Amino acid sequence: MTYHEATGEFVSERSSDTHGDDENYFISMTDMMVGMLFIFIIMLMSFALLFRQQTDVQVAKTKVQATKIEVAESVGRELDETESRIRKRLDEIREASALRLRLLTEVRDQLSREGLTVEISPSGDVLRLTEAAVQFPVNNFALLGDAKKNVGKIARVLARVLPGYSICPRSRARSACRSSDQASVETVFIEGHTDETGNDDQNWSLSAQRAASTYRELTAIAPELRKLINRRDEEILSISGYSSTRPIDPSGTAAAWGKNRRIDLRFVMDTDPSSGLEEVRTLLQKMRIAIQELKGRSE
Repeated sequence: MTYHEATGEFVSERSSDTHGDDENYFISMTDMMVGMLFIFIIMLMSFALLFRQQTDVQVAKTKVQATKIEVAESVGRELDETESRIRKRLDEIREASALRLRLLTEVRDQLSREGLTVEISPSGDVLRLTEAAVQFPVNNFALLGDAKKNVGKIARVLARVLPGYSICPRSRARSACRSSDQASVETVFIEGHTDETGNDDQNWSLSAQRAASTYRELTAIAPELRKLINRRDEEILSISGYSSTRPIDPSGTAAAWGKNRRIDLRFVMDTDPSSGLEEVRTLLQKMRIAIQELKGRSE
């Protein structure tokens, strides 16, 4: 035991040692808990950082996915709009084709009542004036005898029928022709042909001269045909020559040559399928660019 002068008491040395041991033990526990808390804080911060990184990645992925979805939806809308426009163009083309067939049938039937035999081509766009209607002598472009009379009949029938399928000029009554927003005739080609005999260079000129002779006779008998116009305010009647390149009978006989020396009337309607194809081409270009953009974002 030890005597303390300040207090006048004896203090056990063992008791003092125990108190120090307790204090040291308390300090050790506190340090350990602080250390554990520090470790926990570090782990919590690490977890929070990892969570933040994963969240940023998810947000980035979500933005990329959202962009992809937006691009896909935009392309889809373009596709729907183009499909609608193409469907409309196809309807217009079908309407024009049906109108042309009705026109050719009406002309053929009226010529039949005039005693002339003409044929509608399988494609439905050409009215063939057979050798029974318009026949040319060999190496000649003159309209002679019955051929000239028959072209006169054709002129009068065309003058009666064509106005109902043509655009209305300002001087004509609206009820007798078509408005500018309807399908109509764009051009009537008077096409001249030769047989395969003779000089080829001469045949090209001869076929065009046959078409020109027919045009002059048609417009002389029915001058009102020159007043028929298309949507661009151009005359409908035109001519072309094909030499012997488009025979209807390639057998090479004298009878075949007689059939091939002929005039065809080709009716072209005012519709342009190339505009629909241009829309498809433009859409494909946009889709190609969109796909490349999506590929770049996914890398």
